[in-house]
Amino acid sequence: MADAPATGRPAAPGPRLRLPLRGRSAPRLYGRRRTGRPTRLTAVGTGVVAVLATLAVAGLDRLLFDGLGWLFGLGYLVVCFQLAVRVRYADLLAAPISGPIAFALALLAFGPVGSSGVTAQVVALATGLALRAGWLFSGTGLAALIVLARFVAQRRIHRSR
Repeated sequence: MADAPATGRPAAPGPRLRLPLRGRSAPRLYGRRRTGRPTRLTAVGTGVVAVLATLAVAGLDRLLFDGLGWLFGLGYLVVCFQLAVRVRYADLLAAPISGPIAFALALLAFGPVGSSGVTAQVVALATGLALRAGWLFSGTGLAALIVLARFVAQRRIHRSR
């Protein structure tokens, strides 16, 4: 008993390593049980995801096809769909609002500009929005319809309780 202190009691054991037992509980992710429901986005998260995803799709379209065309439009539709499906109920209005803002930022970043200057940027943005209005309205309308359907469904569930 060389490890025993001078008081005559045995030394306390060192820190114990706790290993999870198999089958004891469901697998945990960051301390919470996984319920199978998708992760919900806040209003700020919706805006950030919209901008990043739309810029990524625009950059890919510019890289592959040297311009913003059908790939950018289809990518924007997918982004709008995902935003409308994944936004929290309290932040439903963020989905149809953040999509067009991200669309305009992608046009500013990757759209063609004939000359330098603020006026040229504004004209290029207006032209890009006018030429791609079908994609813009389709994606925004899709997000608005999904958000409206989610709102009505949630209200009906709430009223039935």
